[in-house]
Amino acid sequence: MAKDKVCKKCKLIVKGRECPLCKGKSFSTNWQGQINVLDPKKSEIAKKLDIKAKGRYALKVR
Repeated sequence: MAKDKVCKKCKLIVKGRECPLCKGKSFSTNWQGQINVLDPKKSEIAKKLDIKAKGRYALKVR
């Protein structure tokens, strides 16, 4: 199984060659922790992490 890639700019976990959120092309496979944001407007954690779109995010990216 292939490792998930994480966009270094917005920390979104992606599968393609381009981040659908920020259109970035710089990725890392070295990351820890994840959060699934379903409703960023109601989520206190999403507000603290400055997440504005729903999706699966890494907490720490190296």
